[in-house]
Amino acid sequence: MLFMLNSAQFIAVSGLLLVALASGLVGYGVRHWRKGRLGGDDQAVSQLTGALKSKEVQAEILIESITDGIIVVDTKNTITLINKAAGRMAGWPINEAMGLDARVVLQLIKDEVSGEVVADSEHPFTLILQKRTPFRRTLQLRSRDNKKLFISLVISPVILPKNNELMGAVAVFRDVSEQRKEEQKHAEFISTASHEMRTPIAAIEGYLALALNDHVSHIDEKAREYLQKAHSSTKLLGNLFQDLLTSAKAEDGRLANHPVVVELGTLVEQLVEDMRFGAQKKSLEVEFLINSGGKDTDFIDASGSSNLKVIQPLYYVKADPDRLREVITNLFDNAIKYTDQGKVSVGITGNEEVVQIRVTDTGSGIPPEDLPHLFQKFYRVDNSATRSIGGTGLGLFICRKIIELYSGSIWAESAVGKGSTFYINLPRLSTAQAAQSQLSENPPLISPTPSKVL
Repeated sequence: MLFMLNSAQFIAVSGLLLVALASGLVGYGVRHWRKGRLGGDDQAVSQLTGALKSKEVQAEILIESITDGIIVVDTKNTITLINKAAGRMAGWPINEAMGLDARVVLQLIKDEVSGEVVADSEHPFTLILQKRTPFRRTLQLRSRDNKKLFISLVISPVILPKNNELMGAVAVFRDVSEQRKEEQKHAEFISTASHEMRTPIAAIEGYLALALNDHVSHIDEKAREYLQKAHSSTKLLGNLFQDLLTSAKAEDGRLANHPVVVELGTLVEQLVEDMRFGAQKKSLEVEFLINSGGKDTDFIDASGSSNLKVIQPLYYVKADPDRLREVITNLFDNAIKYTDQGKVSVGITGNEEVVQIRVTDTGSGIPPEDLPHLFQKFYRVDNSATRSIGGTGLGLFICRKIIELYSGSIWAESAVGKGSTFYINLPRLSTAQAAQSQLSENPPLISPTPSKVL
């Protein structure tokens, strides 16, 4: 669960943190203004200094009274403010942490099994200052005395609105270790129950299939109708247990994941070809589009129908190809399910930092009030189409969890009656980075030096 301040806390903390960040600059200006005046108004200077001091005291009292950890850094990731709660969780006294690199104090664990720490280049503080976009995730923190706890971490860039100047970043985090334990118990129960239920469900489905087989049994049409409905319901129940098992693994970090360098253009194009038959059964057109390397909207048809001769760009990412297939297949299947006529398009584009996959349909669309909840567990849009088609309400939740494994994001845009588009953004690897990563994945074999014959 992500920790979010309520509106009153957010307004108070934001304002006073900005006061704390700006106090040094304002104090510096007051001192120099005072020196520059020849017989200036000392009373006015005193009032300004007093007002500033009052705001600093208010900020200090509020920040120290908050039970969540707060760390403020400048543009070089140097800690300029840290409260007692943050020091306690990180295992650092405030006087020692001040002035240090925040990535040294806030050591985040990349792999819970091996205990590997996130590298400086991948640390949230580094990413925030580079991309200027907020960061929200639950991660494991390793304190100075090697204790491990789960924290809900929210980091936001501090940007001056007038000139868009980056001043630093503010991190707010909370110890959610107890909540994590409860969630793990819950996930373990779901995982065990789902696993145990799959065996009898599979047996029931098998016997129903035999009963419907003309070479095994002879039944009248009415009985066949009942058995077909039972068989469909059993398959749906089996899918539900499978999705429950997958979602439980995704939540507690047990989802099998073997990231390697993947060229998305080739992977997605092959997937589209494999899934084309399902769309053709509903008389839907399918197209695969890939960016020609020009403008963001400059796509070419890479399925062979275009006469343009261009060099297809290479979009490298590091992810588990099987997990990516699972996500794209889910989005494609949903597009087919909820589209009665028209087409389904799968496109790839990107820039130097991001690769974007988008799946677009010409279906009925999604109401705006449902869009923010699409990727929540068990959430389903309530309309005639979803009620007739059925589903577990876990597919998009699992998709989000998988994409987050690779520091990506997934979202949807839609308009009722005009179709929907689902977007996936993943960090892009350059050709050099991809080659270096592939080399580390498959190191060359070193032949032994032949011995000299004497």
